[in-house]
Amino acid sequence: MIGLNEDNELPVETGPKPTRVRELAQEIFAPTGQLCSALQLEHRPEQAQMARAVAGAMLDDVPLLFEAGTGVGKSLAYLIPGLIHATDQGRQLIVSTHTISLQEQIEQQDLPICRRVFKASPALARYADFRSAVLVGKSNYLCPTRLGHALADRSTLFADADYAELQRIAEWAKTTTTGLRHELKPPPRAEVWDAVNADAASCSRKHCDSEKCHYQRARVRIRTAQVVIVNHALLFALINSAGTPPKMPGNATVRGVIFPDDFLVLDEAHTVPEVATNNFGLSLSSYSVDRALKYLYNPRTKRGLLRKHGGPAAQQLVLDALDAAQLFFDFITTKLLTPRAIVRLRETGAAEPMLDGPLGALHRLMGKLADKLEEGREHDELLEQQQRIKGLQAGLTEWLTLGNPGHVYWAERSGRKQTIVALRSAPIDVAPELRRHLFGCGTSVLCTSATLAMGGSITPLAQRMGADHAEKVAVKSPFDFERNMRVFVATDIPLPSPKEAKLALDTLTDYIRFCVNRVTGGSLVLFTSYADMRTIALTLEPEWRTAGRPFLMQGADLSRTELTHQMRSLGNAVLFGTDSFWTGVDVPGAALSQVIITRLPFDPPTHPITEAKCEHIRDEGGNPFNDLTLPDALIKFRQGIGRLIRNQRDRGLITILDSRVLAKAYGREFLGALPLADYARMTKENRDNIFRPFP
Repeated sequence: MIGLNEDNELPVETGPKPTRVRELAQEIFAPTGQLCSALQLEHRPEQAQMARAVAGAMLDDVPLLFEAGTGVGKSLAYLIPGLIHATDQGRQLIVSTHTISLQEQIEQQDLPICRRVFKASPALARYADFRSAVLVGKSNYLCPTRLGHALADRSTLFADADYAELQRIAEWAKTTTTGLRHELKPPPRAEVWDAVNADAASCSRKHCDSEKCHYQRARVRIRTAQVVIVNHALLFALINSAGTPPKMPGNATVRGVIFPDDFLVLDEAHTVPEVATNNFGLSLSSYSVDRALKYLYNPRTKRGLLRKHGGPAAQQLVLDALDAAQLFFDFITTKLLTPRAIVRLRETGAAEPMLDGPLGALHRLMGKLADKLEEGREHDELLEQQQRIKGLQAGLTEWLTLGNPGHVYWAERSGRKQTIVALRSAPIDVAPELRRHLFGCGTSVLCTSATLAMGGSITPLAQRMGADHAEKVAVKSPFDFERNMRVFVATDIPLPSPKEAKLALDTLTDYIRFCVNRVTGGSLVLFTSYADMRTIALTLEPEWRTAGRPFLMQGADLSRTELTHQMRSLGNAVLFGTDSFWTGVDVPGAALSQVIITRLPFDPPTHPITEAKCEHIRDEGGNPFNDLTLPDALIKFRQGIGRLIRNQRDRGLITILDSRVLAKAYGREFLGALPLADYARMTKENRDNIFRPFP
């Protein structure tokens, strides 16, 4: 179904088996339980409540939405019951996260704690031998079998420059133990990696030795693991590519989401609607079409798969397709994407289907060439490339004809230089897809986060996710926010408007300078606009550099993970971030002593997905602002606030530089989302007396 159980070699027994997950969860999380007595961890009633609820949902195979405030310890509250249930039932627990940092925390910190808990009691010892694995996409793995064939076929596949890169990969292959692409520095060139990674039919049990092939070894680990860790993007990409629930031998449908009889935890579940929307649609680009065609034959290097199998006639078909692709995407750029970077498609016929004929001819040729070969690796590879061409052809046809009435279609410029043309679609209402692929799979699905509620209720998010009938529970954070957090609101910053834009930006700059310079620890400054962030950085970065204050900014040389690591280690850095930095950043202690909210995080209403959703809500008689824009902004706001207090000892400041929280009626919703009731108003005139950092 996702390339990991393609042989159905492990039959799954789905009959009931005895399990003590409910009783053991009650025992382990009790004030006198193993967490407190053996590991000396503090008893958290909220964590115990969550563990009991999770155990019940897993036992009954029902969905559960559980909001657990920061500090509840939700990872252990679902991992310990999940591991017990997985071991007792012979099933797999799938844990999906949105961020790499949480994935690393689960793998490196939380699972070892679970093992220690189980080892602390003879009655739990049988659970201590659980196996875990991290699931990453096939294309991230090196396949030694494909590497060997690429080296053997180098004269037909690679030019001299590419062959040097192939040799570099081959040298790395001698020492790597995982075969994962991210370990190779600098990263391999995409066109060469395509020929040696595991994302191909020729990397399979039929052609590869599981003792030597990195991906096949990973498959074995994943198949035999009690807990499999994955990220949301890959999870929904796999679900979308499968199209149907897991199958057993004999083609019978069984309960489960990605593996037969699995059960699922979605942590950071507030991101699920957005991630699922992005992965349940169409996505192809000028770059992906170009790579697919040049894998078959590259006119610049005179190399490719069809140099060996096709001859001049086949190569000419690729040239025809490349020419047609150039014309097609140039036309889309000229007609739709000049000067706009993103344009919604509302009617069919945005362009002529000029690629349909060349791709169809290539598809037929690939089938004929495969028919001439005996069963084996080369035969399988030709058929796989034939399906790849068919997929491109089908995607282009769907996009040009707006083939799915429930989707919104658009084109956009992408890539660092904005030269790639991407053709996209997404479901306007993702709830039916999630209802079918998650909550209708007959298995337990736990959705948890510190921010599931919108306006104090989880129901709106549950409806958006297709989990209308799931049990919904919320417990607050055990942290003492009244003592450890102070909130300040600037009241004299101009409201957003074109006329006041420069004054507002100058005032923001002045406030950020003031607030950062008054705090000795680190400050996270959250923006909603890349342009504002860069403009303010141009003014303030030189000042802080001169003063010896470390400055970090999203979009420069460092990744999000590296920026977060730098902030932790530097201790007094200023980090400017937008979009993804509102969620998932975990910097405990004085290294993050202040979070500055520059603007309330309303999504721009002009993106095709947002626009189409607003139209859909209006058609249903709803209010787009109240039903979509405001709830989304509130969740993001709560996430941003949640970056500050990460443990019982943390303390710091929340500074809000958007006077709409006071001037607009909806501002009460944002103030009500704060974890404490009191806040101080300040202006430029009184801020020296009002703004009080912790000593």
